[in-house]
Amino acid sequence: MEADWEFEMGGDAQAIETQWAGYVDLRISPDRAWRLPEAAQLPALAEILAKLNEASSPVWTSKCDVWLHLEPDEFSLDEMDAPDGCACAMGCYIDLLHRNDRQWAVPDVAAADCKHVCSLLSAVPLRCCRVDLVIRRAFIVPEEMNLGITAYLTACGRSDAEAAVALQAALEVFAGALCGHSTLE
Repeated sequence: MEADWEFEMGGDAQAIETQWAGYVDLRISPDRAWRLPEAAQLPALAEILAKLNEASSPVWTSKCDVWLHLEPDEFSLDEMDAPDGCACAMGCYIDLLHRNDRQWAVPDVAAADCKHVCSLLSAVPLRCCRVDLVIRRAFIVPEEMNLGITAYLTACGRSDAEAAVALQAALEVFAGALCGHSTLE
């Protein structure tokens, strides 16, 4: 599985907000993930969101979105280790915050965690998908800046159905690596 990470924190870079209109705290009730509009678009996402928000998970989620159709200029077959002919692609993102809200207060710790997760993912022989982890500012409470990670997952296939299967596999591998990642605890 292809995986990479980067920092995106300067100037006009996006930030993770947890106090946005429509926010559903899945930590309180992870089974509410199946009622999210994004889960209706990509049912595999609900299971992963529930897993990432369980009390035993080292992270929790604040926002996600799904793109059911990516244009050809929005993905690269080489970056997903995909064979020629994979013309259909889709993706999603998940904003992640550490269960211990202060854990990623230092950029070096967030970078080390991303490097480790990427090494776990890269060891999995899964083609036609990738994960990009972006470390960015996070506002868990409005006046306090911390760090969070946005995980972008993309997958491709010869059809929309193949791309959906590849994205589901990528989500499962990602959640497994993250939840089994002992340095996050």
